[in-house]
Amino acid sequence: MSEGNVAAEQLRLFIERIERLEEEKKGMADDIRDVYSEAKSQGYEPKIMREVIRLRKMEAHDRAERDAILDTYKAALGLA
Repeated sequence: MSEGNVAAEQLRLFIERIERLEEEKKGMADDIRDVYSEAKSQGYEPKIMREVIRLRKMEAHDRAERDAILDTYKAALGLA
């Protein structure tokens, strides 16, 4: 097999792997959407759930800093 054929085959394999992963990602996104829909039907607010998930991903010190800044901004605007 020539070098060009090997490179083309390797490229094709990479592309096919990416395509399979993209399909899996789409399936996972559909599953997540279904869970949010189910939670909404039970009376939960998906927008707030997404925010909670985002906050849970943050380090505690980053979350505390964010909350402090948010509180400062809210106080400055008379929202606190």
